[in-house]
Amino acid sequence: MKLVSCLWCFLAAPLWAEVKEESVRYADADFRVVRLEPSLVQVAWKDAQGEPYRTFDKVQAAYAKQGKTVKFLMNAGIFEAGGIPSGLHVEGGKQLHPLNIAAGQGNFFLKPNGVFLIRKAFGGKDVEQAYIHETGTFANWEKPMPAVRLGIQSGPLLLDQGKRHPTFKEGSPNKKHRNGVGIDGEGRVVFAMTAKDQEVNFWDFAGLFLKLGCKDALFLDGDISQMAVNPDKPVGSNRFAAMLMVAE
Repeated sequence: MKLVSCLWCFLAAPLWAEVKEESVRYADADFRVVRLEPSLVQVAWKDAQGEPYRTFDKVQAAYAKQGKTVKFLMNAGIFEAGGIPSGLHVEGGKQLHPLNIAAGQGNFFLKPNGVFLIRKAFGGKDVEQAYIHETGTFANWEKPMPAVRLGIQSGPLLLDQGKRHPTFKEGSPNKKHRNGVGIDGEGRVVFAMTAKDQEVNFWDFAGLFLKLGCKDALFLDGDISQMAVNPDKPVGSNRFAAMLMVAE
């Protein structure tokens, strides 16, 4: 009877653990890496009044009012003036900003770019999986997107089925602070960012995700990027549009 009671206590308890951060050295640079199950990952853009949060501390405060603790935060991609995502934004199963298939200048428009999604698995399984698709493929894939819970668009694609973006050059001197997202062989979402005062070119940043067991990966943003893991106080940050997060 005692064993049954203990087992019930375990099953009834929230299956939460601290978000774990890894330190990874690759291509003469240090990186911060976090791996998460897709079901834990959320995205936050606007508050209840329809105003973009813009900063980490405002997301923390909003979720604290709901009795939740934010365990992870990272900016979710390139955006326009006023904190508007440059492309697709799906939050809580609702499309709040459309897919952007236009041509343009800058990293977002460096084709092929792509979308990062969390949705029910193909084949009707009642489990969420993460996907990264090339934008053009996704645009012709399905309309509307009934099963997508979370979706963001950015660019360029770092990896597509294990292959680096065709414009990346090995040994490129274009090194910057960067962050991105990939999906490893176990289906986990892999967030990676150069550590403080570290820089990397696109070729090696894509190579990092290969080292981490990812075949698909998407660049999120550059110099302004930030990440907070298990913060124990409000975190001041740069101003973003959407932010990827985990809240307990």
